[in-house]
Amino acid sequence: MKRRLWYFCVTAAISGAFAACALAQQKKQPADLIIAGGTVVTMDATRRVLEDGAIAAKGDVILEVGTRAQIESKYSAPTHIDAKGRLVLPGFINGHTHAPMTLLRGLKDDVTLDVWLKNYIFPAEAKNVTEDFVRWGTRLAAAEMIRGGVTTFVDMYYFEDAIAEETKAAGMRAILGESWLDFPVPDNKNEAEAAAYTEKFLKRWQGDSLIHAAVAPHSIYLCSQKTLHDVQTLAQKYHAPILIHVAEIKKELEDSLAQNHATPVQYMNRIGLLGPDVIAAHCIWVDETDRKLLAEKGVGCVHNPSSNMMLASGVAPVIEERAAGVAVGLGTDGPSGSNNDLDLMEEMDLAAKLQKISKMDPRALGAKAVVEMATIEGAKAVHLEKEIGSLEAGKKADLILINLDVPNAVPMYDVYSQLAYALKASDVETVIIGGRIAMRDHNLLTLRENEILAKAREYGRNVQASLK
Repeated sequence: MKRRLWYFCVTAAISGAFAACALAQQKKQPADLIIAGGTVVTMDATRRVLEDGAIAAKGDVILEVGTRAQIESKYSAPTHIDAKGRLVLPGFINGHTHAPMTLLRGLKDDVTLDVWLKNYIFPAEAKNVTEDFVRWGTRLAAAEMIRGGVTTFVDMYYFEDAIAEETKAAGMRAILGESWLDFPVPDNKNEAEAAAYTEKFLKRWQGDSLIHAAVAPHSIYLCSQKTLHDVQTLAQKYHAPILIHVAEIKKELEDSLAQNHATPVQYMNRIGLLGPDVIAAHCIWVDETDRKLLAEKGVGCVHNPSSNMMLASGVAPVIEERAAGVAVGLGTDGPSGSNNDLDLMEEMDLAAKLQKISKMDPRALGAKAVVEMATIEGAKAVHLEKEIGSLEAGKKADLILINLDVPNAVPMYDVYSQLAYALKASDVETVIIGGRIAMRDHNLLTLRENEILAKAREYGRNVQASLK
């Protein structure tokens, strides 16, 4: 009798435990993905850094960010990633590039911007750039950027509709601008064709979850005032961003002063082009009045340190721009001639060091500031801070995991210092964009990398032959 009673009690206890466990599971809120156990660098307003932190996401949105105990007790998900020994932070934002130019990587280096464009790039593009070229170049760029932790990029090139298709297939988020210039380009022979192509492009991608279609007049020196006005009219009609190179080289400033009797920024303001829809690449040759205008008009600026150094374009006054209230992000530019890679972690390192040496002050631009420029400040510069740039409930589930179990990652005294000066793009291990895993444990899941590399080599041979 005692044995039966003991057996009954034990069985009841086990059943009760199982029932309690099942009840607890039922009470948990459903999520699709939980990342738990890492050092979560939120980049939120208070810059919270959570040790043994966790994130729950459902669909493409973050549900909650907290400690592992908080998240795992509240949510259950079919996909659970153990982030122990990893940094977890928002995906990087590459605020300025020309993605398909990966296929022109290293074509001609060590020349000035005007010589590079007129004598090498424009002729090579005229002979080689087709929609197929653009597709493969975008795939190559997407593979490189995902491997380096970039989840969002801003692009200016040709056949941008094809770039959008390939970007979406790779699972990346992007602001993609169809380029306008006052001479024939590979996809449009005149402004009428450019207008028709761009309007169709803007219509097609309105409301897409990943793709933000934009208009991209190259610059004030390659676009007439009429072209700039036509671009603005089209952009306003579709509430689209305007991407443009601004005050990149000293010659641009000198020519604008001579022709327009104003700096590039002040000329743009005079013709009504400056506004919160503008994403301005470079912003090097800007004075105090320019900086005030950029801040007042809500223009986002993108600093490209590698490009500016490689072309000897100058040193952007990043510290003064930030002090004036301008949102300044980071970009790689390139990836040909002006910078031959798409490594945004390298840009963080160089952005800080370039300001330090130009100011002859090691305190000039710190590690935390450049990490901000790659994440939340970069999101502000491209006008997407409500969606991306920090790990917060309600924002898009764009995040990366960086491996800390490598020699260059230990010891770690300061997380921002480690990100800016020690960690490398190759340390990025897992990338999630809109809740979808694009790379896990260094394995690309949305792209056929070997096929892309083989095709890129083939294009390289074709480009080289075309220029003989």
